[in-house]
Amino acid sequence: MDKTVTFSFASSNYVGIEATETFSLKELGIDGELNDENLKIEIDKLFQAWVWDKINISYSIVISD
Repeated sequence: MDKTVTFSFASSNYVGIEATETFSLKELGIDGELNDENLKIEIDKLFQAWVWDKINISYSIVISD
């Protein structure tokens, strides 16, 4: 059986801003044989992208002297 990951978030500032979705590692394109540390790194990257897509975040970072 494929391992699954459930992504979920809820806003503490805005009522009704929440989402939950479950994916298999295969759906996410993640190698199920990764060690725990590398698996967490890959899932964290995908989670951030998932949240940003769900709440349609656009951002920029400007560093100036």
